[in-house]
Amino acid sequence: MITLRPVKTEKAIMKIEMENLLTFRTDKKETKTEIKKEVESLFDIKVEKVRTQVRDNKKFAYVKLNKDSLAIDVATKLGLM
Repeated sequence: MITLRPVKTEKAIMKIEMENLLTFRTDKKETKTEIKKEVESLFDIKVEKVRTQVRDNKKFAYVKLNKDSLAIDVATKLGLM
C-alpha cells in the first residue's frame, strides 16, 4: 500500500471542479502505475491518466479521472469539499 495525501490548496480545488483532476502528494519512489492502481482500488473509480511532478524534493501526482467518475464525489469523501 502506498501513501497518498490529498492536497487541499485553492488551486487543487479549482482543478477538481474544472478539470476532474485530483492532486495527491506521494513518496518519490512511487510509479505512475502504482499510483493509478491504488487510486482505482481505494475509491472504486476509473483513472484516465496520471501525471507526476517533483517539486522542492516532494512528489505530486495529478490524477485525471474518467468522465464517468466525478472528482467532486471523491473530494467529498476525502473531506476536501
